[in-house]
Amino acid sequence: WYPWGSRNEERMGKIFKGTVIPNELPLIQEVTTTLREWSIIWRQLYVQDNREMFRSVRHMIYDLIEWRSQILSGTLPQDELKELKKKVTAKIDYGNRILDLDLVVRDEDGNILDPEQTSTISLFRAHEIASKQVEERLQEEKIDPENAVSKFAATPSFALFVNLKNVVCKIGEDAEVLMSLYDPLESKFISENYLVRWSSCGLPKDIDRLHNLRAVFTDLGSKDLKREKISFVCQIVRVGRMELRDNNTRKLTSGLRRPFGVAVMDVTDIINGKVDDEDKQHFIPFQKEFPHLVDRSTAVARKMGFPEIIMPGDVRNDIYVTLVQGDFDKGSKTTAKNVEVTVSVYDEDGKRLESVIFPGAGDEAISEYKSVIYYQVKQPRWFETVKVAIPIEDVNRSHLRFTFRHRSSQDSKDKSEKIFALAFVKLMRYDGTTLRDGEHDLIVYKAEAKKLEDASTYLSLPSTKIELEEKGHSATGKSMQNLGSCTISKDSFQISTLVCSTKLTQNVDLLGLLKWRSNTSLLHQNLKQLMKVDGGEVVKFLQDTLDALFNIMMENSESETFDTLVFDALVFIIGLIADRKFQHFNPVLETYIKKHFSATLAYTKLTKVLKTYVDNAEKCGITDQLFKAMKALEYIFKFIVRSRILFNQLYENKGEADFRESLLQLFKSINEMMSSNSDQTVIVKVGAFHISSFGPTQRHVQIIMENLLRTVNRTVISMGRDSELIGSFVACMTAILRQMEDYHYAHLIKTFGKMRSDVDFLMETFIMFKNLIGKNVYPFDWVIMNMMQNKVFLRAINQYADMLNKKFLDQTNFELQLWNNYFHLAVAFLTQESLQLENFSSAKRAKILNKYGDMRRQIGFEIRDMWYNLGQHKIKFIPEMVGPILEMTLIPETELRKATIPIFFDMMQCEFHSTRSFQRFENEIITKLDHEVEGGRGDEQYKVLFDKILLEHCRKHKYLAKSGETFVKLVVRLMERLLDYRTIMHDENKENRMSCTVNVLNFYKEIEREEMYIRYLYKLCDLHKECDNYTEAAYTLLLHAKLLKWSEEACAAHLTQRDGYQAATQGQLKDQLYQEIIHYFDKGKMWEEAIALGKELAEQYENEMFDYEQLSELLRKQAQFYENIVKVIRPKPDYFAVGYYGQGFPTFIRNKVFIYRGKEYERREDFEARLLTQFPNAEKMKTTSPPGDDIKTSSGQYIQCFTVKPKLDLPSKFHRPVSEQIVSFYRVNEVQRFEYSRPVRKGEKNPDNEFANMWIERTIYVTAYKLPGILRWFEVKSVEISPLENAIETMQLTNDKINNMVQQHLNDPNLPINPLSMLLNGIVDPAVMGGFANYEKAFFTEKYMHEHPEDHDKIEKLKDLIAWQIPFLAEGIRIHGEKVTEALRPFHERMEACFRQLKDKVEKQYGVRARKPQLLLHEFRRTEIHGFLIPATYFQLLFHP
Repeated sequence: WYPWGSRNEERMGKIFKGTVIPNELPLIQEVTTTLREWSIIWRQLYVQDNREMFRSVRHMIYDLIEWRSQILSGTLPQDELKELKKKVTAKIDYGNRILDLDLVVRDEDGNILDPEQTSTISLFRAHEIASKQVEERLQEEKIDPENAVSKFAATPSFALFVNLKNVVCKIGEDAEVLMSLYDPLESKFISENYLVRWSSCGLPKDIDRLHNLRAVFTDLGSKDLKREKISFVCQIVRVGRMELRDNNTRKLTSGLRRPFGVAVMDVTDIINGKVDDEDKQHFIPFQKEFPHLVDRSTAVARKMGFPEIIMPGDVRNDIYVTLVQGDFDKGSKTTAKNVEVTVSVYDEDGKRLESVIFPGAGDEAISEYKSVIYYQVKQPRWFETVKVAIPIEDVNRSHLRFTFRHRSSQDSKDKSEKIFALAFVKLMRYDGTTLRDGEHDLIVYKAEAKKLEDASTYLSLPSTKIELEEKGHSATGKSMQNLGSCTISKDSFQISTLVCSTKLTQNVDLLGLLKWRSNTSLLHQNLKQLMKVDGGEVVKFLQDTLDALFNIMMENSESETFDTLVFDALVFIIGLIADRKFQHFNPVLETYIKKHFSATLAYTKLTKVLKTYVDNAEKCGITDQLFKAMKALEYIFKFIVRSRILFNQLYENKGEADFRESLLQLFKSINEMMSSNSDQTVIVKVGAFHISSFGPTQRHVQIIMENLLRTVNRTVISMGRDSELIGSFVACMTAILRQMEDYHYAHLIKTFGKMRSDVDFLMETFIMFKNLIGKNVYPFDWVIMNMMQNKVFLRAINQYADMLNKKFLDQTNFELQLWNNYFHLAVAFLTQESLQLENFSSAKRAKILNKYGDMRRQIGFEIRDMWYNLGQHKIKFIPEMVGPILEMTLIPETELRKATIPIFFDMMQCEFHSTRSFQRFENEIITKLDHEVEGGRGDEQYKVLFDKILLEHCRKHKYLAKSGETFVKLVVRLMERLLDYRTIMHDENKENRMSCTVNVLNFYKEIEREEMYIRYLYKLCDLHKECDNYTEAAYTLLLHAKLLKWSEEACAAHLTQRDGYQAATQGQLKDQLYQEIIHYFDKGKMWEEAIALGKELAEQYENEMFDYEQLSELLRKQAQFYENIVKVIRPKPDYFAVGYYGQGFPTFIRNKVFIYRGKEYERREDFEARLLTQFPNAEKMKTTSPPGDDIKTSSGQYIQCFTVKPKLDLPSKFHRPVSEQIVSFYRVNEVQRFEYSRPVRKGEKNPDNEFANMWIERTIYVTAYKLPGILRWFEVKSVEISPLENAIETMQLTNDKINNMVQQHLNDPNLPINPLSMLLNGIVDPAVMGGFANYEKAFFTEKYMHEHPEDHDKIEKLKDLIAWQIPFLAEGIRIHGEKVTEALRPFHERMEACFRQLKDKVEKQYGVRARKPQLLLHEFRRTEIHGFLIPATYFQLLFHP
């Protein structure tokens, strides 16, 4: 499975300079364990044909194998090893989640946390963080292994790597190639340009960069990945003449930037990692995964805007300026101007700032930027973006200047063109904030060129049309307005700006706070407004903001005016740092506290404000702010402590007593708040629980226990499971309990003082524990947290059990409900899913056993001891505790079972001594056992142990020996059936499920458990309906109906187990059932049965209920049923005998024979195929002979199948000949007897009479019930018939055959004569099979009579049948004579002669019979084989091959 050997495992760890070869690195062990666990699941996915998940797991396994090899190779530098370790742990955590394995919690370095060395709260938080990270990964990474984004899921910022190979484009002049990322849906560029200057000869202008034109587009984040489309846009700007085709001899203007072309490529798939070809794309976590791609020469094109996570130290001061569009009047010219915009930056003195404009990444900074020129276009649209980067100290004095000039294609003309207009905008607004992001409609000023170059001419004027309106001028209007020496032109010009600065703020509120000293009257407002400032703005100025807050506090130390507002602002900032977006600023905050914080008196003010908040926790409006403060408690205390340390360094511990007292008062206030049951304080309490680890002394734990434990318990009890805070509360409770020692538990009870308080505390604790165990607050994959909780709960339960024994066991103080709650809790703990080790993989099972042992055994033995401690109180817990104890004994742990099963005998004994029987116990255990086994508990071993242990105990008891043994055997028999039922409950083979269901319901019927019997009847009925077995469903429901009376007797609850039946009395329920049964019989075409039930129901409607409306409807149905019987042709199903031989079959069919009713038109071959599909491992037997013991005892499966013939059993009401359409129903329905015959010779062959030892071995199958019934099959009994009995049957069948044919010819004179000819000739001609003459030789001899005196009556019967044959034959010969043709007349005459001969002989020997033939038939039917059934035990059963 894995391409590594033991040498790698055994290799010693070596450390080289700059490289690490880890040997026993925990990560390697984790990877190996993970691979083993995943490989098992991988194989299962293959077997289940889950291809998509199979491929995903394969990719993950291959990645881990590769990375493991890299780590073991020992060639990785420290930084790369660290990065690889992050990738490995991220992959493991992701894989475990999608495979539903356990969540792994780690420390900051990626090492698995040891729960023993980690505080409960830290463990809880680690689970929260790990779970959140995996969830985020799931959102980012699809299961599809092709999705390469997963490689970057742990990286906050991404980059797109671009390598420009060539520009294959005939330009003819120098050019600029500008590449950038663009969002087509938002119609905006999202990155800076990457700029390459290309020469007219087709090479880069900087020849040194040939084959090395590389750029990375950085700062892309998850929001960019979610963009619906991203395009890569390449623009080519020609630099040269106005028109390429100009070849005029006059000198042309050069150096003009002219549009040439644009190319667009959709890179959405590349950015989403869906392109496999590495030559096409590199979408990389910047400078981490692929350092070989990025060097000093690689251009870095940043995103226009901040990345999602701002890294501390990422100092940036960029202003992006985009030339959007303009509208310029042609003035005195005949055509529109060729406008060129020049962008530059000037200070307020009119001095130009040099090298502050960047046209694109990969290019040098310039001092002025010239736009592209659009030839004779009145309304040019540029959308050209440049980056302006000005030193922070110059921003407030600087402005952007835009000058407009017409450019001519002729050099001589061009030189004379002056600037015709100007626009400008200041980078700093009047209120001190930076220029707002977005579009700016600038005013275009006109004046003399020289004046326009003088900054003092225009700087005092409004720069935008909005400013103009603010100053009371009209921004629209056709006439030009004069402002000073400048004129406002009708021309228009728009730009847009975007500020990306960690030093400049556009937020006036933040600026007001940072410069609070300049206007203290606005301080109150500025502090309040801070909480509304965008978090990104605040964290950029974190140190400055904190300095401002503490300076406000210190410079107002004598006053409390701003203390609460400063405190709220501080809480707001701490809350921001907790946000994932700004989590990288955590170290910045820590560093600030340690190195930059200097407010020595802050501790007094912070303590005071916090205490005021806590004291007023229940007041309206306080809760929200206090909750935020409690969440920020850790850092508030860090500020308090650091402030006090700084104070001590200055004033040598002055005011130490006051400081301690203020803290003590604060903690008392918090304690009182925690004890409050007010709704307002619930949410606050969560924030307050930051118990990471308790003090080392017993005293500290005791204080926490006394003051917090019960408060926490009650909060947990009152809180809903869907509350997002519940996990934190349970973690806090677990943390307190985990710190408590035996001493604390003993002390706990003393603190309550009164007995009632003890009971209340234990009662609420037991209920809470049981609720938490039954519905865990933590996800199933938080195994470490759940096991930690279980370990703590187990110890607590055992400690509380000790209290029960000591305080609540004697007669006066016994608390029944408390003990009852204890037992239910303990059993719930023992049976919880997270402790059922047998359901886990072997690796997980071993881990849990190694760390925690089997906690089920520990508490199981404790339950046993607690039960025996009850003494005389035990009877109070019977039968209520039977179910919970049964649950416990069913846990598949042998020692636990052996220790706890004897409790059942103790219960039997207790009840017997109290009532002289254990009926309640017996009833309860049978009911509960059914429920438990069906739910998946119990096994063969349990059945054996139950049988053995209880029998041993019962047999030793004077009074329980007999009744106890009967009970044990009863339960064992029930378990056999229930285990069979459970085994096949989810089997696809519904027939097996039906068999087992019938076994169970018959057992419940036998032991008179009516409620359980009905329950299984409905399970069986549902199965039949699923298979469209409507006839069988009807018979099943009929069993329920038969339990009911036509009476007004109230309907017991167990009789109406279906919601569909609304019946108050048994009569009403029986009525509803009958209607449903009639409906099913109709669907199954069993109209005879429907009519019978209808008659019974009609009797009730007519004579008892007097419901004539229902009666009329019912009678109409019955009329239809009668018509159907006569007119509708019903298919006749075949019947098949099936034997299941071998130990491989389930017990309920093993070595048994069944008669099956086939489906409509189902042939034996199809039936066999269906059987073998249900048992694919079974072998079909080639003979119908009964198998020997070798087959029956073998471990295999052998199936024997052949067709049997149902024996007609016509109801007695048919006392005269009836239509075949009516009789045909009874040939295949309401049958219980089936036959199968074959000739077989016994003894040596008799040369004189072959029939003397020729036996027809006929097996008569008698089923337990008639078919059809509640099943489509029933088990059979078998008999074998002697030759004499066979002769009787044969004679009877022959007579019947003659009579039937005679009746047909009498009814229909047109029938062909041939079948009658053949039948009569075969009987009267002795040459055909010997006739009955051979029976005379075989049975009517002195020798036979002497040897078989018991057969005297049968011989007389055979003689009688031979005599009766003559009248039948006579009638047949008469009809034959009337219908015979002349051609066949000789044949008829010969047959008549034979018949006369036969008649003389028979009448002479056996007498004359002269009754009418139709009476004879019924005489024969009354004397069918009923009298000759011989028990199967006397004869061997033979099958036809």
